[in-house]
Amino acid sequence: MTPEEAIPHYRRIAVAYAEAVTAGEIAASQWVRLAAKRFLNDLDREDDPAFRFRFDDLRAFRACAFIESMPHVKGSWAAKKQRLKLSPWQIWATASIFGWVAKHSGKRRYRRVLILVPRKNGKSAWAAAIGLYMLAADGEHGAEIYAGATSEKQAMEVFRPARQMALKTPRLIDRFGLDVGAKSIVSTETGSRFEPVVGKPGDGASPSCAIIDEYHEHETDVLVETMRTGQGARDEPILLMITTAGDNVAGPCYAAMLDAQGVLQGNATDEALFAALYGLDEGDDWTTDEALIKANPNYGVSVSAEFLQQERDDALANARRQAVFKTKHLNQWVGARSAFFNMENWRRCADKTLKIENFERAPVYVGLDLASKQDITAAVLLFPFDDRYAVFGRYYLPESALTGRNRERYAELHRLRRLIIAGDSMIDQDRVEEDLRQDMERFDVRGLAFDPWNAGAMIARLQAAGAPCVEFRETTQNVSMPMKTLAGLIDERRVAHDGDPALSWMLGNVVTREDASGNVRAVKAQPESKIDAADALIAAMALMLNDEAAGIGREPMIFLAG
Repeated sequence: MTPEEAIPHYRRIAVAYAEAVTAGEIAASQWVRLAAKRFLNDLDREDDPAFRFRFDDLRAFRACAFIESMPHVKGSWAAKKQRLKLSPWQIWATASIFGWVAKHSGKRRYRRVLILVPRKNGKSAWAAAIGLYMLAADGEHGAEIYAGATSEKQAMEVFRPARQMALKTPRLIDRFGLDVGAKSIVSTETGSRFEPVVGKPGDGASPSCAIIDEYHEHETDVLVETMRTGQGARDEPILLMITTAGDNVAGPCYAAMLDAQGVLQGNATDEALFAALYGLDEGDDWTTDEALIKANPNYGVSVSAEFLQQERDDALANARRQAVFKTKHLNQWVGARSAFFNMENWRRCADKTLKIENFERAPVYVGLDLASKQDITAAVLLFPFDDRYAVFGRYYLPESALTGRNRERYAELHRLRRLIIAGDSMIDQDRVEEDLRQDMERFDVRGLAFDPWNAGAMIARLQAAGAPCVEFRETTQNVSMPMKTLAGLIDERRVAHDGDPALSWMLGNVVTREDASGNVRAVKAQPESKIDAADALIAAMALMLNDEAAGIGREPMIFLAG
């Protein structure tokens, strides 16, 4: 094959794959079909002066050819000393990431990459080879490549194969002067380095490529945001996020997936994001062989048909294995394994246009969960309107709690202005009281539910000021009905919220304790799983249900925007 024939080789494979996906010849999720259609549409627009990007065959070729020059380091292929062979879907993704450039500068178009693909589909070896390419062959002097994860073991899942690939390729070591250590690969020629990192890199880090493995395990976006903001001095940085699905639908990975879906649907514009989201579509029968093929692009290559079929059959025989199978092998998100509320349906209730300002002077029920020391104090406002309910929350925390067990999540929520720091070592209840007094001035507060366990002088002062405070003890008898009602309203999408990540996190942490009569109450599975906002919302729901049972009506909310 001549150079003229070789250079467009990978582009031809990428185009053929995208065309087969869009034509339905290759089974793929609606999100992969949309991504493939985006790729083909962009190729059609290359000659349009208004389109800012072009496809560079040579850059796509260089990246794909480099990856395919790396050796296998595991299994029978490694034993046979074979080199990586990119599957068509991997060529399409690699060619897209490295081939698309800006017309005016020649710099890479895509700076952020989100790849959701089930286990055993070759994502770690592919990501490791990309890390080596960015270290040695991308042309960046002083490059910094990080394999980041929530634990050292997970970070090594990408770094270790990269290290082994380098050690098995003496030509690579000689050509770029690589010094391969146990936890670093350094190029003495360019001053570049490749390292695993847990948490976030130290001060002064400037990642040219950050590989975030198993993004679904991240409770907060601290690592990703640190990597992203650290890339500001780089001309062509890449933030590569690779993951299976998970069970934390209140976490940053699920949010990133939703954002990517919005881009693929055309509801949002982000020319710097490439996303390939493999899995099933709503309504697909997960028990079929077709589902296995659709969700796993390396079906029959790096993951055998027999293995997936056996895992599926085991899940059919044992209901307790179904959630794991669906998550790890079909890329279906599952809410917290024993969670009470359906968090996927909760996500669907989000309305980013919802503003509390639209409810001035409207009837509202307030649930208050008061912290004793360093826990969260939550005040949740529940507004009935039409046949739905709008929910807004405020959450208070003393400054000392920012160094505790949930410090990363608290720091993220504070950055997003969803957490109010009130007090040094204990909650400043004066601040909470002042905000509640402002609620009384702004809205028609029909009831303010509080648990007497931590109530004190603040409640007495609010009552003296005319607040309709109602004692609400969080017993199973009191909590069961409003909990079940709330769950039903969420499933019917009759609850509206503004995407509040703090409330989503705490609702997702709710598991249940059930009595002999089938009554339930909210509990948390572990100490760090805060549910204060959920308790406050349930209390507000109880007051509202009590008023509705008493025949107290609701005014029409004709002024509600959206």
